[in-house]
Amino acid sequence: MADIKNKAERRVMRHARVRKRIAGTEAQPRLVVFRSSKHLYAQVVNDDANVTITGASTLSPEIKETIAGKTRSEQATELGKLISKKMKDKSIEKVVFDRNGYPYHGIVKLIAEAVRAEKLLN
Repeated sequence: MADIKNKAERRVMRHARVRKRIAGTEAQPRLVVFRSSKHLYAQVVNDDANVTITGASTLSPEIKETIAGKTRSEQATELGKLISKKMKDKSIEKVVFDRNGYPYHGIVKLIAEAVRAEKLLN
């Protein structure tokens, strides 16, 4: 890993290491978080069937108006609440969290804690 200097490539390698052990099933799908420089995304994936069950982002019409002018931390919390609501609508009771190679702090942690507050994440 020392010869890979690109930050994005290192994140992809970390994600590949984690994905060896974490997989979403029909009973317990995988909640994946992605963050870009402007927006946050979360999606629930069933890896057995290779389908995305549901997803949400800061671009979603449900929260786009409410998060305008808020900090990224507040946006992350709102995104966590929205994805939790969508999971409950799809009758998903538990998910496994995939941080997508990002460190578990800041924005990623806030999304996970918002989902955990809804009792959908261990």
